[in-house]
Amino acid sequence: MRKYYEFVVEGLIFISGIASIIFVLLIFIFLLKEGLMLFRQVGVFEFLFGEHWYPISEPPRLGILPLILGSLWVTFGATVISVPIGVACAIYIGEIAPGWLREILKAGVELLAAIPSIVLGFIGLVTLVPLVKKIFHLPTGLTALSGSIMLAFMAMPTIVSIMEDALNAVPRGYREGSVAMGATKWQTIRRIVLPSASSGIIAAVMLGIGRVIGETMAVMMITGNAAMIPKSFFQPVRTMTATIAAEMGETVQGSDHYFALFAIGIVLFAITFVVNLFADMSLHQKQARV
Repeated sequence: MRKYYEFVVEGLIFISGIASIIFVLLIFIFLLKEGLMLFRQVGVFEFLFGEHWYPISEPPRLGILPLILGSLWVTFGATVISVPIGVACAIYIGEIAPGWLREILKAGVELLAAIPSIVLGFIGLVTLVPLVKKIFHLPTGLTALSGSIMLAFMAMPTIVSIMEDALNAVPRGYREGSVAMGATKWQTIRRIVLPSASSGIIAAVMLGIGRVIGETMAVMMITGNAAMIPKSFFQPVRTMTATIAAEMGETVQGSDHYFALFAIGIVLFAITFVVNLFADMSLHQKQARV
């Protein structure tokens, strides 16, 4: 009976793994099927590096360079904010905080991760946007900076939770051996714990970046949705995800605009693949050095 049970469980796990791969392939094939139709009318270079996104003009101008740069600016800003704060929070929760406080902080971080993105976007719209406008004396607070701050807040629970688990996975003997050799607590954290947990830290950062890149509603509400090439964080921007969400319901099926939105989905898929590939390469390089 036990062998039968193990056979069934192994079969279910195998089927689940294969199904996830098949679903990803089907999604990619569907995106290609719809998105590549655009390039019968628009060149790839013109689409990727065109500086104007006017899909309803005559003729339509379907350059997504402003959308790509808007996504990259918001992602970069959110990463710069969330990674240092997330690392510090994870170190405090995992290595410094007393047991009773650690449980409270972990529950609080997990609760933040459960807040819907549209709720956070609404909160940012009524609180963060006016604050950014007032502090920096801007004509509008709907800027890339507002989007970066809010997305950093959304990414930090993911980063903190995974990184704290990675720190806890470091064997206790490493810490005890370091202290026995005369190292202080901070030296142990910096030179023993963090290098030992570097794979988990990289994974946490990459998942946080993935959360930022794929976010839609919050960034659509507070970044201004201006499809122009940004020159600073104090300008409105428009991301690729926000463009798809805002315009898909208004397009004529089979039009160039319709196909262009699917082509944007292909670009997003490619960016996500590159991020995951970079993370995988970093992990393998770390393992090879070890």
